[in-house]
Amino acid sequence: MTRKEQKEAKRKMILFSALELFVKRGYYDTKITDIAEAVSMSTGLLFHYFESKEALLVELVKMGAEGTRVTGKYDANEPEQFFEKFLEDLFVYARKEPWIFNMFVLMGQVRRAGMPREAREIALSLNQIETSAKLIELGQKKGVFREGDARLLSRCFWTTVQGIMEEMAFDETMQAPDPKWITAILRQ
Repeated sequence: MTRKEQKEAKRKMILFSALELFVKRGYYDTKITDIAEAVSMSTGLLFHYFESKEALLVELVKMGAEGTRVTGKYDANEPEQFFEKFLEDLFVYARKEPWIFNMFVLMGQVRRAGMPREAREIALSLNQIETSAKLIELGQKKGVFREGDARLLSRCFWTTVQGIMEEMAFDETMQAPDPKWITAILRQ
């Protein structure tokens, strides 16, 4: 492994350790020394990777924001299959990469008032509700989704997904629900 690869591996270890600590203890109750201890390095060395705890949080939120762009690989012309396939893939991927569950928890936390401004602004800039509402409107026109406020239906869908991911973050034994149960919120 090259020096550059080693540095990147250590950087990722710091990020994932910080993510876990922020979710378990909360952002404000996690100290930079806790993160350094979790990755077996000095606090001073950790500052060579990230200048502050807030910089770590911002980097994690950017990772979370980037993850929301994955929905672009699904066929938006078939809204019902879009949502079901997305959920199937999300649950399988999150089981392989459990940090995904924690990322959902963190992104939910960062959207709340009182969190560092830059991280909160990034989290609030994500437009999943609006993007999904457009797909729901298409599904309504095709007669596969129920009538009603598409934005509210989208919010109900994403709130349900958020809640499931949070529960799965805290209960590793919880099985992923059938995506059809969740998309039933949308269907006729």
